[in-house]
Amino acid sequence: MSLPAIEVSGLSKRYVIEHESRHDSLRDTLHHAARKVWRRARWGTGFEKEEFWALRDLSFTVEPGEIVGVIGRNGAGKSTLLKILSRITEPTAGRVALRGRVASLLEVGTGFHPDLTGRENIFLNGAILGMTRLEIRGKFDEIVAFAEIEQFIDTPVKRYSSGMYVRLAFAVAAHLEPEILIVDEVLAVGDAQFQRKCVGKIKDVTRGDGRTVLLVSHNIATVANLCSRVLWLERGRLRSFGPTEQAAEAYLRQFSPEHSLAFATAALPRDQRHMGGLTIVSVELNAGEPLVNREAVSARIHFKTSKALTDVSFGLGFANTDGTRLITVDSDFHLERRDLPAGCTGYVELRLASLDLGPGTYCLDTGARSGEATPLDYLPSFGVTEVHPRSGAPAGFAFLGGGVRASAQWHWVTL
Repeated sequence: MSLPAIEVSGLSKRYVIEHESRHDSLRDTLHHAARKVWRRARWGTGFEKEEFWALRDLSFTVEPGEIVGVIGRNGAGKSTLLKILSRITEPTAGRVALRGRVASLLEVGTGFHPDLTGRENIFLNGAILGMTRLEIRGKFDEIVAFAEIEQFIDTPVKRYSSGMYVRLAFAVAAHLEPEILIVDEVLAVGDAQFQRKCVGKIKDVTRGDGRTVLLVSHNIATVANLCSRVLWLERGRLRSFGPTEQAAEAYLRQFSPEHSLAFATAALPRDQRHMGGLTIVSVELNAGEPLVNREAVSARIHFKTSKALTDVSFGLGFANTDGTRLITVDSDFHLERRDLPAGCTGYVELRLASLDLGPGTYCLDTGARSGEATPLDYLPSFGVTEVHPRSGAPAGFAFLGGGVRASAQWHWVTL
């Protein structure tokens, strides 16, 4: 039996945060000054200190060739975990065993020297991974073609756009044959076509080469599509680690209780690069009435703006719990775009004449953009809801295969 590719035991990471208090009264000022002298004598600094545990007593193993998703709210400890596994940050306690070469794609700007060209950075990264120049040359053309930056390969990467940078960084990390690939949310910077290429490449390297992938994402649909197991972090601790479907559904249900039809979304985790002057604060489905197959459904998407915006459109999607999108409703489909002033609040309402989904549990996502492609806010998999069978449906109706119930006209002929 082979040893785990990643083995984590009792992992903890502590940070010490310093605070300086401010006081208005003379009495408080003198008291604070006395305490500051005492703290300087004891700690070597006059500031108050607070301990913050980003990770606490994490233990898990990842097998060779496995794709594992890491999920959790902002501040749950996901990025700290990846930095420790990537040997960027030292743990406070615990043990990490990594069996194989590790390539990390954590954030735009990591891993490349800005003054070197794309070509030079490819060879530099390959050398860091322990590859010979001959091995890197064998992969060079494939990397450049995948990244789609042939024209700029001899340009210093500091002049690259964020999209170009991420395309090259992912191509290098995926093609230079590390045994362990660690990927953070950076793929959200790429366009939809490139994200599909990345998903396909991740599947290829794990299936064909048996490489191990650790993937952090707020997009539960992506996690469900790629990962066999999910590691769920909450306040630095391991909430659960198990099969993707159960973990993803449990994670989503914390944002929306069973059969919920109203979702507060303002505080949900989202990629800050998708924030552009508009925040979706809540979504209400069907005025609180249950969603029923083949019956009309409505939704209100409430929002607020922080700056003036032009050509704004909204969308709402329904997906299976495995991440497969089934229905997309987009105001842009009907040329419904509006200009919005700064500092306004409001909602956009949509109505469907018939909800052609079979009875079951579905994931929801929503978003807003300006113009053709400028993202303003995006909430992948912000909640789950139930669709119920319509009155009079046969008993076996809920067990028919497929998620979409298409409307059709039937013509019967008997001979």
